[in-house]
Amino acid sequence: MARVAVQLTNFTGGELSPRLDGRNDISKYASACKTLENMIVYPHGSASRRPGTQFVAEVKDSTKKTRLIPFEFSTTQTYMLEFGDQYIRFYKDNGVILDGGSAYEIATPYVEADLFEIKFAQSADTMYICHPNYEPRKLTRTGHTAWTLIDNVISNGPFMDHNVETTTANPSSKSVGSTTTVTFSAVTGINVNQGFLATDVGRFLHIKDGHLKITSVTSTTVVVGTVIVDLGIVNTSTTDFALGSFSDTTGYPACVTFFEQRLVFAGTKSQPQAIFFSRSGDYENMDDKYHETVADDDAIVYTIASNQVNAIRFMTATRTLIIGTAGGEFAVSGGGTSTAITPTNILINKQSNHGAANVDGIAVGNATLFLQRAKRKIRELAYNFDVDGYVAPDMTILAEHVTESGITQMSFQEEPNNIIWCVRGDGQLVALTYQREQQVTAWHRHIFGGAFGSGNAVCESAAVLPTDDTEYQLWVIVKRTINGVTKRHVEYLNTFDFDETDNTDFNFLDSQLAYDGSATTSISGLDHLEGQEVAILADGSTHPRKTVSSGSITLERSASKVKVGLPYTSLLQTMRLDAGAQNGTSQGKTKRIFDITIRMYESIGIEVGPDLDNMERIPFRSSSAAMDQAIPVFTGDKEIEFRGNYETDGFVYVRQDQPLPLTILSLYPRLVTNDG
Repeated sequence: MARVAVQLTNFTGGELSPRLDGRNDISKYASACKTLENMIVYPHGSASRRPGTQFVAEVKDSTKKTRLIPFEFSTTQTYMLEFGDQYIRFYKDNGVILDGGSAYEIATPYVEADLFEIKFAQSADTMYICHPNYEPRKLTRTGHTAWTLIDNVISNGPFMDHNVETTTANPSSKSVGSTTTVTFSAVTGINVNQGFLATDVGRFLHIKDGHLKITSVTSTTVVVGTVIVDLGIVNTSTTDFALGSFSDTTGYPACVTFFEQRLVFAGTKSQPQAIFFSRSGDYENMDDKYHETVADDDAIVYTIASNQVNAIRFMTATRTLIIGTAGGEFAVSGGGTSTAITPTNILINKQSNHGAANVDGIAVGNATLFLQRAKRKIRELAYNFDVDGYVAPDMTILAEHVTESGITQMSFQEEPNNIIWCVRGDGQLVALTYQREQQVTAWHRHIFGGAFGSGNAVCESAAVLPTDDTEYQLWVIVKRTINGVTKRHVEYLNTFDFDETDNTDFNFLDSQLAYDGSATTSISGLDHLEGQEVAILADGSTHPRKTVSSGSITLERSASKVKVGLPYTSLLQTMRLDAGAQNGTSQGKTKRIFDITIRMYESIGIEVGPDLDNMERIPFRSSSAAMDQAIPVFTGDKEIEFRGNYETDGFVYVRQDQPLPLTILSLYPRLVTNDG
C-alpha cells in the first residue's frame, strides 16, 4: 500500500458540477468542492462560513411578494427600498424609517405581479423607474421622510415613424398652452388603421412644426390636446404628423439606463427593438427636432435591425452601451470608444447570439454579466483584443447544477470580496466569487435558517446597498413559516470581513437579534421567531437551544451579551482526493484517510469526518483554559485522527452548525491506497 499526503491549498474552484466528478484532469478539480453550502470563497483561496442575517422588519404584507431596490443618494446616505403591492417603504442605517411611529411609505401603481419586471436607473437624488405597462416614473428624495413618485416625466417625444399615408390632420389651435381639437381625415395609418383609442390619452402627437399632448379622445378620428410646441398651422390640413412612442396603446419602455449624459429607454411593446436617447444633458426631453437641422445633442431613436424580432431585455453602460435582447447582444457606440454618440454617428453592432433573460445585467469592471434567455446560464460579455470584439463565455459551465432551477435576480457586491449574488427560482441564494484578474470564479450556495412549509426557507429578493464603510451590505427578503403562518422578513447579512477576537461579537445566526445589558436569564422581543427553535450565543459561548414562546426565551444561565436567531449549517465537502499511488492515480482504488491536518483562521467548534454520520468535533479548549470563559478563536493547524474506513471515494467533510466562526485555509489529508 502507498502512503500519500495530499495538499488542498485553496477552494477557488467553488462547488463543481456532479457531471465533472470524473474530470480530475481539469485544473479546477484540485481547488473545487463537491458541496459548498453556507460558505463563501475568498479571492485569496480560503473558504469561510457566511455571516448570519440581522432581522430588520417584517414586510408590510407577508401574504405578498416584495422586492428590494437600493437607492444611493450619496456615499454617506444610502437607502434600501421595499417595493410591495402599490407601496414603497424605506430603510436607512439598518432600520426602517418611521414617521409618527409608523413605517414611512408612499403609494405606487405597481401591483405584486409587476415588481420583478421593474427596471431602474439613478442619478444623485433621482431614480427613473420603468415597467412596460406603466408610464415612466421619477422617484425623488428631499429628506428621510420626504419622497415623491412623479409620473408625466417625459416633457416631449419620442415619436414613431412619421405618417406616409394620405390621411391628414387639421388642428383648431396652434399656440403653446392652448387647447386644440385635431380632426383626422381617416383612420388609415393611425394605430394600425384602428384610429385613435381611449388608451391614447396622455400620448404625444407631432403635427407640422410642433407637438401636443392628447387629453381626450372624442372619436377614432378626433382628439383634443394641449399644445406644447407651436404647431405652425391652424384650421389647415396636413399629412405631416406622427404619434408618440409611449402610451397605454403602444406600451412603455421596459429598460432604462444613463449613457454619455443621456437618459436611455428601450423596448416598448410596439417597438421592442427601439432605443430612445434623450437630448444630451436634458434627460426628460426626447424631442428629435424632426424639422430642424440635426444637432449633435438632439434626441435619438434607433431601431435595431435583425432577422427576427428581438425584444430588448437589458441595457448596461460600460465602455460602450451594451444592449441585451432576446436573440443576441449588441454594443452601441459613436463609431469608437472615445467618440460620443450623436444622431449622425450612432453605430450598433451585434456581438453574440446567446439571447438574454428579462433580468438586468451587471456591470463589473469592463465586463457585463448577464443572464441567458433560459435563466440558467450567466455569461460574461467582455471585449477581447484577440478577436477584436466581444465574447461571452459561460460562467456556469463548471457548475451548471447551481443555477439549474433558474435565476430571478442578480446583484453585485463589490466590497469586500467581489461576489455576485443570485436569487434562484426555488428560493436558494447562490453566489459567484468573481475576480477575473486572479482567475477566481467560485460558486457557492446559501440556505437560510428556518423553514417554509416542509422545505427550506425561501429567499425571494436580494439587493446590495453600497456604503461608505469597508463593506457593501447584502439585504434579503426571506419567506418562512413562523408559528404556522407565512412571514416575509427584511434582513441583511452581517459583516463578511470577519476579524473578531471578542466572541460576543460573533454573528452566525439568521434573523438574529441581540441583547446587550445587565446580566439576565430572560430575553424578550423575539416575536418574529415565535414558536421557532432558536440557537443562542450567550457571552460568547454556545447555549442549549430554546423555543420562543410569547416572544421570549429563558436562558439556563444569566448573560449580559446574547445573540438569538435561527441556526444554519455550513458545509464543505471536498472532491474525491486525487492522490498518487504506486501504479498511478488513487482514483477508483480502495483507500483510507487515517489522519488530517486542518489549517484554520479564527475558527472554533468545527467537525470533520468521512461522511455526515461520522463527524469528529475538533477540541479547542485546553485543560489550562478557564471553564467559565468563552473559548478564544484559533488560528493555526489542528491535526486529528480521521474516522475513515477503506473505500474508493475519499471525501473529506467539514461542518459547522454552531453559532461560531469557521475559515478553512487548507486541508492536508494523509491516506493509504491499495494498488491491488
